[in-house]
Amino acid sequence: MVHESLRLYATNDSYTLVPYYLDPTIAAQTLVINRVSGECYLDGAIPDPTAHAESLTIYGVFGIINLLAGGYLIVITGRERIGRLGKHDIFQANQFRILPFAKNNNFLSEVQAQDEQRYLSLIESLLKSGSYYFSYTYDLTHTLQRQTQLTTKPLWQRADDRFFWNRYLHSKLIEITISNPDQDLSDFILPVMFGFVSIVFTKIKNRDMVFSLISRRSRYRAGTRYFSRGIDAEGNVSNFNETEQIVLLDPIEDGNASTSFEGKIKMSYVQTRGSIPIYWAQVINVKYTPKLQIMEFPNTLEAFRRHFDEQIRIYGDQILVNLVNKKGYESPMGEAYERAVKQLNDLRMRYYHFDFHHECSKMRWNRIQILIDTIEEELIQQGYFYADDSRHVKFQKSVIRANCMDCLDRTNVVQSNFAKWMLTQQLREAGVLSNKERIDEIESFMNIFRNVWADNADAVSFPYSGTGAQKTDFTRTGSRTKKGAVVDLQNGLTRYVMNNYMDGARQDAYDLLLGNYVVKYGVASPWIDTRSMQMKLAPQVLLACSVFLILLFIFSGGYNYYIQFAMFIDLIIIVFLLRFIFENGGEFVDWPRLVPRDYRFYQAKSSTSSYKQKTGRINDSEYGEKIELQKFE
Repeated sequence: MVHESLRLYATNDSYTLVPYYLDPTIAAQTLVINRVSGECYLDGAIPDPTAHAESLTIYGVFGIINLLAGGYLIVITGRERIGRLGKHDIFQANQFRILPFAKNNNFLSEVQAQDEQRYLSLIESLLKSGSYYFSYTYDLTHTLQRQTQLTTKPLWQRADDRFFWNRYLHSKLIEITISNPDQDLSDFILPVMFGFVSIVFTKIKNRDMVFSLISRRSRYRAGTRYFSRGIDAEGNVSNFNETEQIVLLDPIEDGNASTSFEGKIKMSYVQTRGSIPIYWAQVINVKYTPKLQIMEFPNTLEAFRRHFDEQIRIYGDQILVNLVNKKGYESPMGEAYERAVKQLNDLRMRYYHFDFHHECSKMRWNRIQILIDTIEEELIQQGYFYADDSRHVKFQKSVIRANCMDCLDRTNVVQSNFAKWMLTQQLREAGVLSNKERIDEIESFMNIFRNVWADNADAVSFPYSGTGAQKTDFTRTGSRTKKGAVVDLQNGLTRYVMNNYMDGARQDAYDLLLGNYVVKYGVASPWIDTRSMQMKLAPQVLLACSVFLILLFIFSGGYNYYIQFAMFIDLIIIVFLLRFIFENGGEFVDWPRLVPRDYRFYQAKSSTSSYKQKTGRINDSEYGEKIELQKFE
C-alpha cells in the first residue's frame, strides 16, 4: 500500500523519506535519495531528526525530473480530501515542493541558469493548475468496470498507463523496482491522475446516494488548444478524456434502508471525448479564426485504425457523435472524419453527425433531445456497469465517443445529457425511481447534477483552452441565457489572447513534465530568438506609436497644424505596422520552444487551388449527400 504520509529529512548529502505508521511496532522502510549521485535505495535506519538541516511532512512523491543542474525531487505537501468512494478516500493535491539535488547551480553559465529558472517556472505553473487527484488505496485511473478485471498488483503497476499522469517522473523509482527485487519501492510510487473528481453525498426519495463524476485526461498527445490537435502515428488524439459517472447506493433490506451507508450497489456510466482522429491543425496567426489545415499523409488511415482498435479493445463498440458544423469553416473536418469512418468500414463503429449549432440555434437547447431520440436504441443496447453484493453484475458494452472542434463546450453539454438519460435508467433498476419517473423531476438532485457537470466542463477546458467552458449556463440551469452568452463572449476573447500569446509556454510545460522533451546539458538554449530584427521590433514600435498617439491626443492642449500632422504620420505608421503584423502573423505568436510544431510549414499538394482556398481542404473533393442527421455503419 502506498504510504499516506511521510517525513522528509534533508541534509547536504541526501533526502530521507520516513513513512508515518500508527503502529509504532512496524519497522519503517525508508527511502534514501543520494543528492550527489542521484542513487535511490531502501534503508531500514531511522534518521536522527536533530542531525538534519530541514524536515517537512509530505503526502506523496510526485516524481523526479532531471534539468540542467541535475535532479529535482517533486513532492506533494498539501492535499484536500474530496470525498470517499466506498471505503476509499480521494484527495486533490494542492501544494507541491520542488527540491533540488544539487546544493547550488553555480557551475551553470548565466544563460544556463536563466534556462534552468525557465524550466522550473514551467513546472511550477503546471503544478499550480489544481487538476491532480490521487488515492492511496483506490485506482483512480480505472473505471469501476475495468477494476473488476484487475489483479492485486501494486497501485502503480495496475494503473492505466494513459491516465498515470506522473508516470514519466516515476520512471527512476519504477526502473529500480523492476530491476532489483530487493529494492521494491512500490510503496513510494503514487500514481496521480490529471482531470476532475467530484464526490457528493446526497439523498433521492429518502435513499442515501453517492454521486460522483471523474474525468481522466490522457497524458498522450496532451497540450493546449492550437498546439495539440488531431492524431499522431500511434493513434493517440489530443484532448482525450474519459468521463465516468458513478452512483453508489445501498439495497433496501426488509423494506428498510441501511442505517449506515456502505455503497453496496455500484453503478457507472463511461463516455469518452477526443479530437477528430485525423491529421489536422489550426495554425494561429494573430487572427481571431486560425487557418484550418487538413493534412493528407499516407499513414492517416493506419493511425485512424490504431486509434479505434484501442478504443474498441478498452470500451467495446463505438458510437461516434460528431458535433461540428456541416457548413462553413468546420465542414471540411466533419467530411474528412466521415470519409475515414467509411474507408475503415468497421461494423463495430456507428457514426452520427449532429450539427449542434444549427440544430440548437436561437437558444433552442431542448433540441438536443433529437440526438438522444435518434440513438436511443444504441443507448439501450449499450447499457452500463452495475454490481451489487448478490453478485449481480452487468457490463457496459459500448461507449459514446463525442467531439466538436475543441471537444470542450458542445461536447460537455451533449455528454451531460447522455449521462442524465442513463442515470434515469440506472435509478429505475435500483428501485429509486419508478418506471415512469425521470431524474429530471427530482429538482433538488438536478441542481447537484447540473453544477457537477458544469464544474467538469470548466476543469476539462482550463488545461486545454486557458478558460472555463462555454455554454455552462445551460449545463448549470437547464436553459440558455443572454448573460451566459455574454460570459461566452468574454471567454472567447480571453482564449484568443491566451492561445496566441501565452499558450506556447503552457505547451512547453506539458512537454517538459510528461517527458516529451528531455533536458540535456550542453545543448543550445531553446529560448534563443532567431527572428529577424524587424520581426522582433515591430510589436515594440507599434506599442510606442500607440502610446505616443494617445499622449498627443490627451496632452496636446488644443490642435494645431503640427500636432495634426504628427498624429497623421503616427497613425499611418500604426496602420502599416498592423498590416505587417497581420501579414506575418505566425511570427508574432507564442510558439512552443521545446518541441517545435512543424505543421505551420506544411504545404498542400494543391495549395493554389481556389477550392482549397475557399474550404480550407487539402486534396479534398465533394463528398456525400448532406442530411440533417447522418448515420451509417
